Amino acid sequence: MVDSQAQVVVRGYRPSDHLSCRALWTQLVEVHRELYDDPSYGGRDPGAAFEEYLTRLDLTGMWVADDSVAGVVGLVGLLLDGRAGAVEPVIVKVGHRGEGIGRALLGRVASEAKKRGLTHLSVSPEARDAPAIAALTASGYTNLARVTLTLPLRDAADADAPKLDLFGHELRY
Repeated sequence: MVDSQAQVVVRGYRPSDHLSCRALWTQLVEVHRELYDDPSYGGRDPGAAFEEYLTRLDLTGMWVADDSVAGVVGLVGLLLDGRAGAVEPVIVKVGHRGEGIGRALLGRVASEAKKRGLTHLSVSPEARDAPAIAALTASGYTNLARVTLTLPLRDAADADAPKLDLFGHELRY
C-alpha cells in the first residue's frame, strides 16, 4: 500500500542508487522469465546485466523515480543512436505500477531527449508484455517503427503462445 503522504520525484541517477536500480533490473528479468516461461532467462544472477548496462558507450543518461517513503521505485535510461534515442529500460517497482510513475519517467526522458536535439525516441517492449505496451502507447509511443520476428528453436516451440494479427497475418508472440 502506498503512503498518501509519499511524493515521487524524477531525478538523475546517482551512484548511491546502484543497489536499488540493480534490484529493479532483477524485477525486469523476472517479468521476462514469466513471459517466456524460461527460468534461465538472465542467468543465475539476473541483476548482473545491470552492471553491463552501466558500461554501455551509448548510454547518455539515466533517471530514477524517488519516492520519499519507499526510495527508488523506477528507472529509465536513454541510449544514443545517432540523432535518435532509444528508451531502455523502463522499470517500475512491483507494487508501484499503475501510479503514473512510468509515465513520469517517460516524460522526463522525452524532455531530456528534446534538450539534446534528438529527432525521435524509440522503445522496444517485449511483444508478450501487454501491460508495458498499453502503458507505452498511453504515453504517446504509437508509431510502429520496426517489427522483429523470431523462430523458437526449443523442443516445445510455444504452440500455445498468444497470437497477434499483424497486417492480416496471424503470428505467435
